[in-house]
Amino acid sequence: MKRKLINLLRFTQADRQGVATLAHRHIYILPTRYGVFFGVLLATMLLGSMNYANNLGFMTTFLLAGLGLVAMLHTYRNQIGLKIARGRAEAVFAGQAASFEVQIKNLRKGPRPGIQVQTGKTVLAATDLEPQQTQVVRLGKPAEKRGELPLGRIVVSTYFPLGLFRTWSYVELDFHCLVYPAPAPEVEIPTAPSYASSHSGDKGVGTDDFQGLRQYRPGDSPRHIDWKALARERGLLTRQFGGDRADQLWLDWSALPDQDVETRLSLLCRCVLTVSERQQTYGMRLPGLEIPLGRGAAHQGRCLEALARFEVRHGG
Repeated sequence: MKRKLINLLRFTQADRQGVATLAHRHIYILPTRYGVFFGVLLATMLLGSMNYANNLGFMTTFLLAGLGLVAMLHTYRNQIGLKIARGRAEAVFAGQAASFEVQIKNLRKGPRPGIQVQTGKTVLAATDLEPQQTQVVRLGKPAEKRGELPLGRIVVSTYFPLGLFRTWSYVELDFHCLVYPAPAPEVEIPTAPSYASSHSGDKGVGTDDFQGLRQYRPGDSPRHIDWKALARERGLLTRQFGGDRADQLWLDWSALPDQDVETRLSLLCRCVLTVSERQQTYGMRLPGLEIPLGRGAAHQGRCLEALARFEVRHGG
């Protein structure tokens, strides 16, 4: 029964650009408890005025009733035509809180005060929109397991101007946040390094014969910095080596202990973070997928994304 009632609700869905527009048929409006009390008060005043034929009572009652109707109209107009768009959602590790950026756009020439965004019964963000303004609100959601975490249905509502009525709309943005596996505690890398000789022999990232010094470049390993030269105030210099025998690690699924899928993924996640901090060149082998050797933030992101989507791509 509950599912059938939910199917009867009208949802505002995002278009191909990821923008949802609140139209007339997607907005619901009901009186709040203050609105109900206000209505009961007006009915009581009307009965009293009729019983005593009090013209001043009639005038006050109709004046307040008109005020309530105008407030209802303004509450409805405060939400009509709002545009809701998805923003960014930075990837997180399982166990952390995901943060979704939602853009609220007011294309009208008038302000829209008291706009609220919530999931369930908890108000997550509230904002006042100036004319022709776009504001970004951040909605938090716990990321309990790896994979794609959907933001789910959000509710956009307002009580402006008097709090007698509440309008709300259900919005679905098809918005997801990527959740990496939770990294395991510090462990020894479960694979042995392999070495490959460079054709040029003097790129300065190897571990063979010392060839000289050059100016430091961002990304150089701290192990190759000449700290003595820095102490002598000669500047930040990097030692160069011939042969370019750099550590090239392969993080291999088959080299891990025989444990369950999630534990293996957590171990690989920790290994990726560790070798990235050491600025080593590494690749990763998963069942049905091999990520070539590489280094840097982009390479780390590719490896972590493969771990996050492992079940989806390879069936676990």
